[in-house]
Amino acid sequence: MTRIILSTGNIVSGGPSIIRKPGTYRSNLEFTNSLRSNFLAAQQDYAAALQNGNGETNGSGRPATDVWTAKEDSALYIPRIDWASAGLQEERAQYEITVKLFFLPTAPPEKRSEYINEALRLVTKELRLETVDLLITSFPGVSFEGDCEWEADKINATMGNEEEEVNTWSALEALHEQGKVSRLGIAEFGSDKLQRFIGKVKVRPAVDQINIKNCCNVPPPLALLAKDENIELLTHGDCTDILPSGTLRELLGQGLQGAGVLADGEDNAKGLRGDLKPEWVVKYTAFVKDRGVIENKGYFAGAELVEEA
Repeated sequence: MTRIILSTGNIVSGGPSIIRKPGTYRSNLEFTNSLRSNFLAAQQDYAAALQNGNGETNGSGRPATDVWTAKEDSALYIPRIDWASAGLQEERAQYEITVKLFFLPTAPPEKRSEYINEALRLVTKELRLETVDLLITSFPGVSFEGDCEWEADKINATMGNEEEEVNTWSALEALHEQGKVSRLGIAEFGSDKLQRFIGKVKVRPAVDQINIKNCCNVPPPLALLAKDENIELLTHGDCTDILPSGTLRELLGQGLQGAGVLADGEDNAKGLRGDLKPEWVVKYTAFVKDRGVIENKGYFAGAELVEEA
C-alpha cells in the first residue's frame, strides 16, 4: 500500500490577488487544472537532467517518476515539495487562514481522524504556521440543491450520515480545544440538519457554508436558525465530490493530460499499478487582512494505492 499526497503549490500568480465576488468557476476545475499545471512545472524543472543525459524517462518522454516526485516513508509526494521555500511573507497576526476539508465518498469514515491530522499537518507545514482561523468540513453525500430554496432545505434534511458526521466532529473538537483551530465550520447543512447537529455536539459550528447556485436564496428557516444560534452563513461554489476516482486516475495516468505515474493497461507499461482510492482534499487560503488580498492559496489531496502483487 502506498499513500499518495498530491499538491498544487501556491496557485496565486503574479503577486497577491484582489478578492472578487464568487463566480461560476467551480473549485473542482480550479483544483484539477492546478494539479496538472504543478505536475508539468515539476517535470519541466527536471528536464535539464534529461538534456544532460543524466536522467531517465518513463517511456513517454517525461522524466521518470522518481525524478520529480518524492517518497517519504510510505507516502509518495506528487510532485516533490520544496519545503524550504514554504511560508508566508508577513507576521501571523496579519492573516486570516481558512481551510476547507472535503471527505470523499470513496474513503472509510473510521479513518477521518487520520485524514484531518494529515491534511492539517500539510497545510500548516506549507504555510509555516501552527494554527488556522477557520476549518470548514464538507461531508460526502450532503449537498444543497433544488429548484427553490424551500425544496433544497427539505431535501437536505435527509442527506448524509449523522452518526458518522457527529463522530468525525469530535476529532475536530479536539483540535479546537487544543487551540490549533480557532473556529469550526460545516458545509451544506440546511435548517433541519443543522438544528439536529448542534444538539449533538459540544462545540457548535461557527460557520455554515452553503451553495445556493441552484436555489438562488438562503432558505428563511436556515437564515432564522443561523441568526438565533449566532452561526455565520457563507456561500461557496465548490463541487461536493471534488475528486472522483476516474478523475484522479486520469490525472496520474499515461494520457495526454496525465502525469505518467500510473501504468496503463499494457503489461509492459511503466508506472504504478493497483486500486486507487481518493480519500480527502483540503483547500487553504491565506488572506492578508489589512490589504484585502490573498497571498497564498492551494490544495493538497490524499489517496491510497493498493498495489497489485
